[in-house]
Amino acid sequence: MHGSPAAPTPAAAPTPAAAHSSQAAHSGPAAYAGGTTPRQAAPARTPESRPVVDKSLVSAYKGARRGEPFATRAVRTLWRTVSSSASRDVADATRTAELLQQPVTTGRQIAVTSIRGGAGKSTVAALLGTTYAHYRQDPVLFVEADPALGSLPIRLGAETLRWTTGDIAGIVEPQMSLLDVTGYLVQLRDNAWLLPGSQGQIGAMLDLRSYERAMVALRRYFGVTVVDCETLPAEVARVALSASQARVLAAPAALDGIASTYAVLQWMQGLPPHLIAGTVVVITEQSPHSGIDLDEAARTLGSTGATVHVLPYDRHLASGGVIRTELLAESTRTIATRLAADVFQLSQKRH
Repeated sequence: MHGSPAAPTPAAAPTPAAAHSSQAAHSGPAAYAGGTTPRQAAPARTPESRPVVDKSLVSAYKGARRGEPFATRAVRTLWRTVSSSASRDVADATRTAELLQQPVTTGRQIAVTSIRGGAGKSTVAALLGTTYAHYRQDPVLFVEADPALGSLPIRLGAETLRWTTGDIAGIVEPQMSLLDVTGYLVQLRDNAWLLPGSQGQIGAMLDLRSYERAMVALRRYFGVTVVDCETLPAEVARVALSASQARVLAAPAALDGIASTYAVLQWMQGLPPHLIAGTVVVITEQSPHSGIDLDEAARTLGSTGATVHVLPYDRHLASGGVIRTELLAESTRTIATRLAADVFQLSQKRH
C-alpha cells in the first residue's frame, strides 16, 4: 500500500483533463472500455468545484499521528532481528499479493455498509480500495453512495469535489473511453479515481435509479469498484449489497453494534446462500479498550457463514483525517491486505 493520495486537480471544463492520458495508458482502458473512440454527452449543467473541508476547519486538524507508538515499533524491529519469523512473513505477503493480482474478466463490485453510523465503513472502504490500487494494474474506482455526510473523500485525501453520481448517471455513454470517463472523476494516486455522492451538502440524496444507471455505465471501465454505501436499511444500500459480487459489513466493537450485525447476518441466512457466503464482517475497534471479547464476537458472527476480520485500534485511523498508509500500525496494514484479498477472492466466486 502506498501513502496518501495526491491531491486531485479539478477539471477546468466538463471535457476530460489531458493530465489523465498517462494514467489511462498505464491502466489499459481497452480491456474495460471496449475501445477508445472518444464521445461525450453534453451535460445538462456544469457544476462548480467545492472544497471537501472548509478552509476555516483545516487549522483545527493537528496533523496525522502514527498508528502505533515508537516503543512498539522498536520492540517489533528487535524481535524480527532475533527471531525466525521474517521469512514466514515474506512468504505470507507474497501469497496475499498473488491473490490480489488475479486477473478479472468483468469488473468486480464490492459494497461496504454498516448497521449504524460511526462503524468505520468509510475507513474500511478506503483501506480496501487503496490496497487494490496498490497491488493491481487495472483501474480502481471508489463510489460514494452515502451522499449526505459521507467521509470517504476526506479519508482519500480529495481536496475538491465536482461531478457526482447523479451527474454521471446522465453523462456516461457506451462509446466513451476510459480517458473520457475519468475526466468527470476525482483522480487519486496510482490508478484510482473517486466518484463523490454529493458536494457535501446536508440532506443530499442519491436516488436508486441514478445509482443503478451510474454503476451499470461505469462497471466496464474499472477492474474493481468499491462502493461506500449508506447504512442499512437504506434502499440504495440494500440494492448495492445484492448487486455486488462481495459485500462488507463494518461492525463497531461494542455490544450493540455486534448484536445488530448478528441480527442482520441471521436475516441474511434466509436469503440465497451466495449472499451470506460472499459477506465479510469487519469488527472495528474505535478505542484502545473496547470492553468486548473480540475472539468470542468473531466466533459468534462467523457461525452464520460470514467471514470475520478484526481491525484493531489504530491511532492514525482514529484521527479521522487522510489515511496515509505509511503511518498505519503494521498490524493494521497486515489486516487490511488480508481483508482485501479475502473480499476479492469471494468476489471471484460469483459470476
